[in-house]
Amino acid sequence: MPSQQQTIDFLLDQLADAGMMTSRKMFGEYALYCDTKVVAFVCDDQLFVKPTDAGRAFLKTVVEKPAYPGSKMYFWISGELWDDSDWLSDLIRVTAAALPLPKIKKRKL
Repeated sequence: MPSQQQTIDFLLDQLADAGMMTSRKMFGEYALYCDTKVVAFVCDDQLFVKPTDAGRAFLKTVVEKPAYPGSKMYFWISGELWDDSDWLSDLIRVTAAALPLPKIKKRKL
């Protein structure tokens, strides 16, 4: 079942202090961006954060699940934790800081 727009709106509101947060719809699901970096996916109304060493240290107890069939493992963040805006923003901030900048795509002529 595809993720609902209200889930994305709620998460973006909760993550307002993490940085410049945006989302992009992809195949009925969403990618969450923090300052141009893909930091998480929302699939079936569940939050999956990209795994980083900094994120693992921040979480302490990690639950890993695939975001979609055939995907690699991501940090699964229980919906019960979404209400803590400060904690969630901190997780996204440390994750974004640990990820490289996206590669600039050259235009084909």
